[in-house]
Formats: sequence, C-alpha cells, structure tokens
Amino acid sequence: MLLHLFPKLGIMEDHNGDYALHKLAHTPSAFASESAFPFWKQWIYKLPDIKNLHDKKLVNDEASNLLGRIFKEIRGMSDLELERMEIDKAVHNAIKHGIVEFVDELLTYNPDFIWRKDKRGRTIFSHAIILRQEKIFSLFYRLGPKKSIVASRHDIFHNNFLHLAAKLSPPAQLDRISGAALQMQRELQWYKSRTQGARKRRRKWMKNTAGSSMIVGTLIAAVMFTTAFTMPGGNEAQSGLPIMLNTDRNTFMIFMISNGLSLFASSTSVLMFLGILTARYAEDDFLVSLPTKLIFGIACLFVSIVTMMISFAAAMYLMLHKTLSWVSIPLIILSTLPVVLFSTLQFPLLFEMVIRTYGSTIFDKHKKHASFVKKPLQTSHYKKEGFQQQISLGEGGAIRQ
Repeated sequence: MLLHLFPKLGIMEDHNGDYALHKLAHTPSAFASESAFPFWKQWIYKLPDIKNLHDKKLVNDEASNLLGRIFKEIRGMSDLELERMEIDKAVHNAIKHGIVEFVDELLTYNPDFIWRKDKRGRTIFSHAIILRQEKIFSLFYRLGPKKSIVASRHDIFHNNFLHLAAKLSPPAQLDRISGAALQMQRELQWYKSRTQGARKRRRKWMKNTAGSSMIVGTLIAAVMFTTAFTMPGGNEAQSGLPIMLNTDRNTFMIFMISNGLSLFASSTSVLMFLGILTARYAEDDFLVSLPTKLIFGIACLFVSIVTMMISFAAAMYLMLHKTLSWVSIPLIILSTLPVVLFSTLQFPLLFEMVIRTYGSTIFDKHKKHASFVKKPLQTSHYKKEGFQQQISLGEGGAIRQ
C-alpha cells in the first residue's frame, strides 16, 4: 500500500545504507522458484485456496509485486544512479541464490539489462553460467534473434559463454549433486548446451560448401565424359580413329590426357563431397576427418577445372589454329580466367584448412620458458603451529615443492 502512495520508497536507502533490492536478492525463500516444496505440493501450490500454502503463496506474490514496482522505478535511472544503488551486486546475489523471479522481473521492465556488463565485462547470463543456475539461464532462450549476439559477447578476460561453461562449477553447486559421475554429467550438460549451436552451424556450413561444390564437380564430370566420345574434327570413316590424331598428334594427346584427368579428378571430388554429406558429424570428425575430405575434394575440383580448361584450349587449337588463329588465341587466353577466379576465391580457405588441420596445434607444447629454469630458486621457510615445511619459490610466485 505504501508503494502505491510513495513509489520512490522502493529505491531509497534505509538508515544502514541498504536498499530493498539487496534485501530481496538475499531472500530466496520469499520467491516461488526457491520454495523447497515436495513434488506433490508444487502443483497444489498453484491452487488458490489451500490453507497450509496460502501464507507462503501470499509472501511470494508480495515479493514479486515489490520487485516489479522497484524495477519499474529504476527504468529511467542513469548508469551513475544504478552504480550508486549497486545494482550489479544485487543482480549477482539474486543469481547466486537462484531467484528466477528477480531476473525475470528485471528483464521484463528493463529489457536493455541483457546488454549491461559489470566491472568484469560479464552479463546476467554470464553469471548464470558461472554460478550454474540453469533456471535463470533458461531465460536466455526467450531472447529470440538476440541470443547469438548476447552469446558472442566477451568479458575483460576474453571469455565467452563457451569458455565459462567449460570451467568447473562452484563447490557449492557441485555439493548439491551426489556422486562424481552425476557431477560430471551436469558439467557436460552445461558445456554441450553451449556447443550445440556451434556444432549445428559448423555442420550447416560444411554441408552447404560440400553440396555446392558437388554440383560443380558433377557438371564437369558429365561434360568430360561426353567430350571423351566426341572428338574434335571427327573420326575417320574406315578405321574410326580420330582425324586429329594424324594431323597434330601432340596437341591431340594433350587434349585426351587432360580430358581423362579432368574426368577422374571431378569424379573423385564428387565422392569426397558425398562423404561429407553422409558423415555422422561427431565432435571428433571436425578435427581431421571432415576437413581432410573437404581439402581433398576442393583440391580435386581445382585439378578438374584446370585440366578441363587445358582440354578446351587444346580443342580450340586443333580446330582453329590453321584457319582462324586470331580467334583461337583469345579463347585460349580467356580459358585461364575460371582457373584464376577459383584460385582467388578458394585457395585462402584451402590453405587455412591445411594449416589448421595438419600444422602445429594452437598449444605450443615444445616452447621453452627459460625464465623458470635459469633463475635461481629462492628458499623460504615458514613455521605454523609446530609444523615446518620447506618450499621453493620460482618467478611469478610459482610454487615448487
């Protein structure tokens, strides 16, 4: 009733310098999400006239209404005023205690808070991942198209959602789960919830690239197969041998060899791309198997394009070099254009995949850090409650026992 008459009361300090928002953030029992009801009471709780739950439901409703009014008042406050209220601390405490209603009401009245970062550059959902509050993180999936943008944000330590999910849960959260196997299961669930989207994007990109390249390879194979039985200049009536075989044997052999190589290379590339489209797309496949198939497929496709252009140039030379040489020469020069374009567009990707797949790993395991070896060790002795221990201290505080 007081907040109806004096809305500013919700954002004022008391005599101890505390805000109502901080009190609510430290009182998870005031909200339905943290009310430890048994399963059978969770659905009874929703019924309005149950005596033994009525008081608890009343407290939860009042706390939610109070939150809504407070967040409605801070909607127009400046960043300086929010910092004075220590809003980030209140939000962190609410997430720490798993108060879903707190974050839900905050984002309902102040949707721009999804972009707000604390001093460490972390958003609301970053803290939800660190503190392993899956109910609060579930609000992330309501963001729609904004999800990918929020998920790509980094903190001051250059960590995104995936890095934070890969870290071990706080001990307080692990202690709530019995057994190391179940703890590991929960950790994997958090990690996979963040890698699933990236895995889908990788699979989609790989399939689109393989599908498009497979169409090109199929067209080249079809053209080269037809050309193998359609000789330039025709065949002799009696022997059936190509006429050009006797007039310009060397150029004709170049035509035939390049035609055959183009057919074999394009067919091989089609099989490589088919292997990508039918792969199982497991996590390990993205390390070597799929990149190798794509590298080999693109390389074979490049060979097929080069040899196809050589075959075309040889055919133009055989038919036109005696009568229309001024036409054949420009056509032969223009036949290099597809090769140059393919090299310009695809070679950077090809080289990067080769280096990342077969080059050195991102972790330089063989690098020597001489500062840890060359610097003489300092010896420190300390004594605590009758127990004496000797340790060796290296540079930067590294402890060696």
